[in-house]
Amino acid sequence: MAVASMHLGCGPGQDNLLNSKLNVRMGKKGDLSNFEHGMVVGARRAGLSISQSAQLLGFSRTTISRVYKEWCKKGKTSSMRQSCGRKCLVNARGQRRMGRLVQADRRATLTEITTRYNRGMQQSICEATTRTTLRRMGYNSRRPHRVPLISTTNRKKRLQFARAHQNWTVEDWKNVAWSDESRFLLRHSDGRVRIWRKQNENMDPSCLVTTVQAGGGGVMVWGMFSWHTLGPLVPIGHRLNATAYLSIVSDHVHPFMTTMYPSSDGYFQQDNAPCHKARIISNWFLEHDNEFTVLKWPPQSPDLNPIEHIWDVVERELHALDVHPTNLHQLQDAILSIWANISKECFQHLVESMPRRIKAVLKAKGGQTQY
Repeated sequence: MAVASMHLGCGPGQDNLLNSKLNVRMGKKGDLSNFEHGMVVGARRAGLSISQSAQLLGFSRTTISRVYKEWCKKGKTSSMRQSCGRKCLVNARGQRRMGRLVQADRRATLTEITTRYNRGMQQSICEATTRTTLRRMGYNSRRPHRVPLISTTNRKKRLQFARAHQNWTVEDWKNVAWSDESRFLLRHSDGRVRIWRKQNENMDPSCLVTTVQAGGGGVMVWGMFSWHTLGPLVPIGHRLNATAYLSIVSDHVHPFMTTMYPSSDGYFQQDNAPCHKARIISNWFLEHDNEFTVLKWPPQSPDLNPIEHIWDVVERELHALDVHPTNLHQLQDAILSIWANISKECFQHLVESMPRRIKAVLKAKGGQTQY
């Protein structure tokens, strides 16, 4: 590195000019440029002390000492400030140890992780160091996602389904009609809502969130769709039993499947709800097995059914309404309106995600996926 030449015997005017230029760097904590390294080395070689060089150049005494010492030892200087600051108490080996502790118990508190880490260590650390180290490693404290518990038997069935359909392309999934039921509450309470209030305003009406038993009632609907089009959305007056579901299958599923798949190459998907598996339902499907095929669906697999995401769309649109429904009739009308206006790109994109969902189940070995 070329050392910047400095004439220290300059006059007061030149000194002021030099100082005015160098003072721009005064107090900066970033890395020094090559030119600034050269000025440090030039000042020390010209006979200035560390303090004089620091005062002249506007850098700290530590910086002056480090740069010149490195130049004397290596004949060059680096722009990185690796030797600055306090040495990290947790080295790479310690980070691997801490990572194993976290993976062994994801629910461990900061105190528990610190205590377990310090066992057998010559130098102990505090909780603040543990927190800093975990953040440096990319760990953050978050609420866990709530997912249904999948039994060992059902994991095997999910894995079998994924393996049987791992070679299905998007064109194959276009032949599937998806169906499901969902319930929408009239009043949905968000447990994470927060308000601003003073200490004595806890019972002020503006600071309260009212609740209604069972959410004030709700509306249950049954719907179906395929890649080609949205199917019907059927309101369900009471609980869905086998008799009511048989009416839905004969009045809505049958005409949809025969119209959309006249070549009898369509698949109808339904989950494993008790009413779907009733004897009268199974017999009806057997009578029409020459018109379409019922897809054998694995239990506990809402992450594989793209219609679940359509229910999320309906839920979000309900919350975004300018005027919220005040009774069940208005709620039903709003749901039907939202369903009818779901874009074609939306549900087609969901069907196109099926190969990725299958791969995710294979990767999870039948366990839960991000879907």
